[in-house]
Amino acid sequence: MADRGVDMLALPKEVKDQLAELDLELSEGDITQKGYEKKRTKLLLPFFIHTPVEAPPPAYDAQAPGPSNASGSTHANAHTQAPPPSSSSRYRDRRSRRPHRSGGTRDDRYRSDIHTEAVQAALAKHKEEKMALPMPTKRRSTYVQSPINNCTPPDSSSSSEDEGALLRQSSVGAGLGVPAPSSLLQPPSLQSPDSWINRSVQGSSTSSSASSASSTLSHGESKPQPQPSQTQTQAQPQYKPQYQPQYQPQYQPQYQPQYQPQYQPQLQPQSQPQHPAIADMLAQARIGLSENSGPPPDVLAAAPQARGSSQVDRPNNPPVVRGMSRGQSRSSMMETADGVPVNSRVSTKIQQLLNTLKRPKRPPLSEFFVDDQEEIVEVPQPDPNTPRPEGRQIIPVKGEPLGVVSNWPPALQAALARWGATQGKSPALTALDITGKSLYTLTYGKLWSRSVKLAYTLLNKLGPKNEQVLKPGDRVALVYPNSDPGMFWVAFYGCLLAEVIPVPIEVPLSRKDAGSSQVGFLLGSCGVTLALTSEICLKGLPKTPTGEILQFKGWPQLKWVVTDSKYLTKPGKDWQPHIPTANTDPAYIEYKASKEGTVMGVAVSKVAMLTHCQALTQACNYCEGETLVNVLDFKKDMGLWHGVLTSVMNRIHTISVPYAVMKACPLSWVQRVHIHKARVALVKCRDLHWAMMAHREQRDTSLASLRMLIVADGANPWSVSSCDAFLNVFQIHGLKPEVICPCATSPEAMTVAIRRGVPGTPLPARAILSMGGLSHGVIRVNTEDKNSALTVQDVGHVMPGALMCIVKPEGPPQLCKTDEIGEIVVNSRAGGNMYYGLPGVTKNTFEVIPVNALGAPIGEIPFVRSGLLGFVGPGSLIFVVGKNEGLLMVSGRRHNADDLVATALAVEPVKTVYRGRIAVFSVTVFYDERIVVVAEQRPDASEEDSFQWMSRVLQAIDSIHQVGLYCLALVPANTLPKTHLGGIHIFETKQHFLDGNLHPCNILMCPHTCVTNLPKPRQKQPVGVGPASIMVGNLVAGKRIAQAAGRDLGMIEDQDLIRKHQFLSEALQWRAQTDPDHCLYVLLNAKGVAVSTATCVQLHKRAEKIAAALTEKGSINTGDNVVLLYPPGIDLIASFYGCLYAGCVPVTVRPPHPQNLAATLPTVRMIIDVSKAACILTTQNLMRILRSKEAAATLNIKTWPTIIDTDDLPRHRPPTIYKPPTAEMIAYLDFSVSTTGMLTGVKISHSAVSALCRSIKLQCELYSSRQIAICLDPYCGLGFVLWCLASVYSGHQSILIPPMELESCLPLWLSTLSQYRIRDTFCSYSVMELCTKGIGTQTEILKARGLNLSCVRSCVVIAEERARLALTMSFSKLFKDLGLSPRAVSTAFGSRVNLAICMQGTTGPDPSTVYVDMKSLRHDRVRLVERGAPQSLPLMESGKILPGVRVIIVNPETRGPLGDSHLGEIWINSPHSASGYYTIYGEESLQADHFNTKLSFGDPTTLWARTGYLGFVKRTELLDAAGHRHDALFVVGSLDETLELRGLRYHPIDIETSVSRAHRSIAESAVFTWTNLLVVVAELCGSEQDALDLVPLVTNVVLEEHHLIVGVVVIVDPGVIPINSRGEKQRMHLRDSFLADQLDPIYVAYNM
Repeated sequence: MADRGVDMLALPKEVKDQLAELDLELSEGDITQKGYEKKRTKLLLPFFIHTPVEAPPPAYDAQAPGPSNASGSTHANAHTQAPPPSSSSRYRDRRSRRPHRSGGTRDDRYRSDIHTEAVQAALAKHKEEKMALPMPTKRRSTYVQSPINNCTPPDSSSSSEDEGALLRQSSVGAGLGVPAPSSLLQPPSLQSPDSWINRSVQGSSTSSSASSASSTLSHGESKPQPQPSQTQTQAQPQYKPQYQPQYQPQYQPQYQPQYQPQYQPQLQPQSQPQHPAIADMLAQARIGLSENSGPPPDVLAAAPQARGSSQVDRPNNPPVVRGMSRGQSRSSMMETADGVPVNSRVSTKIQQLLNTLKRPKRPPLSEFFVDDQEEIVEVPQPDPNTPRPEGRQIIPVKGEPLGVVSNWPPALQAALARWGATQGKSPALTALDITGKSLYTLTYGKLWSRSVKLAYTLLNKLGPKNEQVLKPGDRVALVYPNSDPGMFWVAFYGCLLAEVIPVPIEVPLSRKDAGSSQVGFLLGSCGVTLALTSEICLKGLPKTPTGEILQFKGWPQLKWVVTDSKYLTKPGKDWQPHIPTANTDPAYIEYKASKEGTVMGVAVSKVAMLTHCQALTQACNYCEGETLVNVLDFKKDMGLWHGVLTSVMNRIHTISVPYAVMKACPLSWVQRVHIHKARVALVKCRDLHWAMMAHREQRDTSLASLRMLIVADGANPWSVSSCDAFLNVFQIHGLKPEVICPCATSPEAMTVAIRRGVPGTPLPARAILSMGGLSHGVIRVNTEDKNSALTVQDVGHVMPGALMCIVKPEGPPQLCKTDEIGEIVVNSRAGGNMYYGLPGVTKNTFEVIPVNALGAPIGEIPFVRSGLLGFVGPGSLIFVVGKNEGLLMVSGRRHNADDLVATALAVEPVKTVYRGRIAVFSVTVFYDERIVVVAEQRPDASEEDSFQWMSRVLQAIDSIHQVGLYCLALVPANTLPKTHLGGIHIFETKQHFLDGNLHPCNILMCPHTCVTNLPKPRQKQPVGVGPASIMVGNLVAGKRIAQAAGRDLGMIEDQDLIRKHQFLSEALQWRAQTDPDHCLYVLLNAKGVAVSTATCVQLHKRAEKIAAALTEKGSINTGDNVVLLYPPGIDLIASFYGCLYAGCVPVTVRPPHPQNLAATLPTVRMIIDVSKAACILTTQNLMRILRSKEAAATLNIKTWPTIIDTDDLPRHRPPTIYKPPTAEMIAYLDFSVSTTGMLTGVKISHSAVSALCRSIKLQCELYSSRQIAICLDPYCGLGFVLWCLASVYSGHQSILIPPMELESCLPLWLSTLSQYRIRDTFCSYSVMELCTKGIGTQTEILKARGLNLSCVRSCVVIAEERARLALTMSFSKLFKDLGLSPRAVSTAFGSRVNLAICMQGTTGPDPSTVYVDMKSLRHDRVRLVERGAPQSLPLMESGKILPGVRVIIVNPETRGPLGDSHLGEIWINSPHSASGYYTIYGEESLQADHFNTKLSFGDPTTLWARTGYLGFVKRTELLDAAGHRHDALFVVGSLDETLELRGLRYHPIDIETSVSRAHRSIAESAVFTWTNLLVVVAELCGSEQDALDLVPLVTNVVLEEHHLIVGVVVIVDPGVIPINSRGEKQRMHLRDSFLADQLDPIYVAYNM
């Protein structure tokens, strides 16, 4: 130490002050031991004698070696990377923000040097296992903390520290001056975080693209590095991708076709170094069929970009072409045993996560639980090695008899009357002011006279004209601050004298007080209508603007009465208060908060109050005229029983030390004992600790007068070390060892046991117990593993006149064995009587009759449950090991919240935890309790330190308690809800956690390690086609075959037309001749005005001109492919027919988005290249865009094929109109991106076009006089068919509404339906969602404008997915007021192989809805359940099967037909199926597989097309038009998208539905898997403060509802999840963007 050569006595006062301040900083953990010694040396340097010493290093070396700084010490509350403040500035900062020197802001309830050493030893064991946990990734802005002054609590008597604000020591023995070894500063279990960060950053620290700003911000907080140009770094967004692969491979896109297309958006030289291994990751991105997909872009979405330029900068990976799809990427892959591909270069973090998950789970289970249909989780087999109690049954323990003393009063009020009359000058109470000086002394005479005045006023003077407002027995609230004991005493005794029942409560500070509504519940259950308070307190209560006292949340209406003397009326000489002998009526009600947060009132009868005072007098040997110092809250518990009641009975002088004084002057109570030569002091462990911290300032205090130092929370097992340390320090000040008297109390049983403090008694007993044994409820002396030991001290003997025994805490109150931990129950006249107003709960607590092992009651007398857990030791000493409310039952084992707090605090909290404020509670998730630890983070804690601390707490709790934590969260300092004394309000904290209102700044979830009761993964049985599957008629193995068919296409009325015109081009010519002026198309703009129309002849003539232009300008050959690049409109339709007239094959492509060319143009380019288009037809406007500079920046514009602008057409007609030789020739190509990101083009033949149009015409009853409205994208699938083909075939008029017009005018579609009286309309889910979200609330306004939808007979949603029941239902409900029939809305279903399979149509039964069991569905079984059954999923029929279509459900593996109780792939046989995929290399195998497949048994001749969708067929009770029972087809989801997890099949949409329900701020979500990890991406629509709240809620809901553990939770901005024009999520595109670090997430959490 630096003081060897220094004369400490000769130092100037300011240096001494600075040294004291420094000692305080060290004791509080605001500075490390090393820093302490450095500063101390610096302060003492000038005073060294003789020895010349060189100047020390600067106080705070910004680049000091060692993990504390190297791992990053960027100041957490600054955007800039400033070095941390120097220590002297920090010192000044401290001084300025501390008006009162809070002499130790922490109580050390949980500090135990032995335990700290045990924790360090346990952590050292982990040191060998290098466990690099992946650190979460944050966007910088998310965790900017509030500045320090906001975090320092206001200094009022009711804020800041607590009671339980727990702060203990910095490192192992800082309080004892032991230097912290540097090894303790290094996290034992982790490689130093910078080592793995640096390793993962190597080779990629020079990222220059916008999304990878600067590697100095790699994980939010990393060390500042020299930058070539500081300004350049700051200008970039502060975000860093979370994946930094460690190698720089060459970029070889896997999907690059041989003909080298010219678009290479992400190969621009400037972005070359961006994500070196992205391509390789993407090349491997399709690992099994469950994931098969490629890196797709958002091909079809023209959604406005959410974050402007930063999104446009993202490279977009064009979709994989279907033809080169699935097999290739897997052929060269080897897989390791655990399914992680050897050369799949997943990002380092996910790899780290996988590595940590490979480690064995903590609780070794003999066998997994088996998934049973009825019981999801079975209870595990008990472990034979579990310790069991072996002792005999306990015998109740008796306290000594309660002696009868002749002068004990008949009632407590009688004692006051006696002392008031005979000893009026004797002091009763001395109150201190905020500085610790005496404020006033209340004598017994004053106390008596004021109490009588108050009693008289209460009974006679409250109502008008002296009406009696209060009657004896009424309940009255007492609302007094802790700083005013005198007013409280008068009010309490005034109520006793008036025989009204006082209910003391805390002073409410605001409407938002933690637990305020529960206090309201207490007042309500007690029937309180009147509140007594002091004038000063009343002025301080929160008021409404009119000056009324605020109505607090949940409180009954109260009348407030001020009890200051000047407002009281002196009674006449003849009035005397009535003082009856103590009886069983309630005397007062003490409030008590239960584990569930409910606040109940424990009623104490007059006789119990008196008996309790007598028992305390006997046990504590109180004598008349003694002095007692009380530091406890005088409103309840020990502070009330000793300091207000027993003291008056014995004429004791009480000195009340309010909490606020303790904060300003922690030694005040010791000084008071010294000044008044007090015989008894009432304290808590925190007061002992604070006094120790500050004792150096007082040399001459003496505690020799004390005969009892009663430690109120001595029952807390962690109190031992505080008591020992206090004795150590103060023994030289005359403190005798036997004086320290711990006791055990509870609101229900009152004082349970207390150490007697008789001089000369043997020193107290200690028990060193095994925590493992305790967790099984058994007492075992710890021998083998000293790390997990708990030392407890006795709390003395049972109270006089009481009988005690120990019973099992759960189930019937069976007596425990002698070596078993149980709940202490007490029978005594001195205990609570009931929970006032709650008879039901009262019975289970206050009227317990213990039973023996056979279940027979042991006697008649009722016992009261104390809520304390403990045992009876040798010599009938009582030991308490915890409380019921802190009990966490995890997997059948008991853990105590206090023990876990102690362990967490023993893990060096210095750098991380603010004032040791840690809350531990459990939440029930998936049939078990899960432990959550929440701590307040210091404002200056770095990201690294916090994460390091969290990972070490995990390991420490795992080692010492053998239990896994579910969640560890750090919240900003001072944000947890507080109790009135500043402790953490556990119940409110838990509520905030469950409601998603905790707003953590750091979170670590560990579901993989602690959730061990998941069902056993399903082993898939090999499926062989055997005799069991033999078909008999229409049955498969005893079930109906799942098949269905639409009605026959048959001979329809215009059969001649069909025979004559089997081609659509002929149908148009025929219509132009027979009905030239019939209007086929009307196109509307955003204002609902028809901007263009087309009659049959106009369309025909325009098509002829386009055909002529194609042959002249484009020199096109028959059969060439022509790309049509048009906005939705009539030009598109005319060009389509122009191509047919010219003999070309049209390919419709969505035009690029002019504001986002970089993302949308490559897709256009890709379709043009893949389809080998010979020519592009487009408008002048789009032609300019294709040739613009902006386009040139994205790709090579010189290589476009011929572009023909159809705004400028030749005047003449083509010489001939082409007629195909056969109907099997290709009519057009349909390109679309599947949700898995595959770009697929299918060939549609002329015969398929005719059959499809005929089928739709029949189903929807379309003919020339009909009008339909279409609000769909016209580029692919059924949308294109309805937009371009159906009108020409059937002759009906189509009103076209381009969906993008809805963005500027939401009601456009609905008002069109109303204006034109449309009966049939077709839309997409995105249109329906726009209307629901945008104008769903405005139905009244629309109705007033005359909008009426009663004309609509059918509104069909066109989709290629499961019917979205929730959306269609809410649409129907919202617009019901506008006359929309609930039966009108239905859905259609198509796929790539067949564009239209189902459509509701106009006849036939309504769509049916069924509820299926989700558990069965995961096993590919379909089990119908009732609506509202647990785990049920509602599914709506996807429309009626179209005429000419046959459907069968097939097992995708065996290809055999399935029964109707199975989920299988939907296979189609229909004349309008596509002819095959359009690919450059004709992959016959793929084509045959999807388009011409045969069943493996049953009907081996029919050719079927595989849709790639899973579904089932159910026969309903409804009848179709022909009178047969109707078979409904239910689509469940795409086979490619399903997630195979734990051997079960999950559909992403089901998990997403659960996730979106988890929190109000989740706008949209998407899930995908990556190397067996489930990744959930959630869009946050709230503030970024909520981002981390979502992580536990998302994890909980997926675990509860789907029995899956989420591996990674990614929180992103709204609009990040890509959605195509049909409103479908592009999950694989999202996955690839995530793995390539292109999402710019707000937060990424890796669940351990």
